[in-house]
Amino acid sequence: MDTMEWQMNRQAAEQGDMEAQYNLGLCYYNGEDVEQSYEEAVRWFRLAVEQGYANAQYSLGVCYENGEGVEQSYKEALHWYRLAAEQGNADAQYNIGVFYENGYGVQQSYEEAVRWYRMAAAQEDAYAQYNLGVCYNKGLGVEQSYEEAVHWYRLAAAQEDAFAQYNLGVCYEYGEGVEQSYEEAVHWYRLAAEQGDAEAQNNLGACYLEGRGVERSLKEAVYWFRLAEEQGEEHAKRNLELCRKELEQDDVE
Repeated sequence: MDTMEWQMNRQAAEQGDMEAQYNLGLCYYNGEDVEQSYEEAVRWFRLAVEQGYANAQYSLGVCYENGEGVEQSYKEALHWYRLAAEQGNADAQYNIGVFYENGYGVQQSYEEAVRWYRMAAAQEDAYAQYNLGVCYNKGLGVEQSYEEAVHWYRLAAAQEDAFAQYNLGVCYEYGEGVEQSYEEAVHWYRLAAEQGDAEAQNNLGACYLEGRGVERSLKEAVYWFRLAEEQGEEHAKRNLELCRKELEQDDVE
């Protein structure tokens, strides 16, 4: 925001406008138009949450989760996430799901994780849709169903979630919840790979190496394997070695 907007927002915040207080907190949190300070961010978030502002409740929860401007506390984070979630904040609902899935500040429960993911997913939260897909894929907190997993992966993938795109590729490669199709697998691997997903880059390279769903191309295989290797993908390192051996053999012949 420009200087005039900043001054107007600050004045509104000091006069008790909860949205302005929240926005000022974000400015301090991100160091936008002001020297970055988590402590100041927390101070303004607190003023907004005293008026029940859901976004500020969520942001205060983030500060407690990460120990930013306050002493780290999963229980305090969960407290603020719950208040925001009860007002329909999808980010807070998703984070509560993560807490239950991993047992952060609560007793671990996949069933509770699924319940909160479902709330956030219903509001089109891509992360929640993806995680819900994983739960169905592995049968965590729900009855295992590849078809349901694919349903949620598709919704997240439509929002360009790279993990969901990669998992859809896996489903098509092995025919899990969908009719098996290497061409479709390549399509989804490519979308995820172009976003930098290392596993998708490796799998796309494997498709080119073996000619599955695409015309075989050692050059393309090496290209994608190298991108994956640069991110430390172990399978890509081994696959690159296979490509090098084949190239050496071609040179000999």
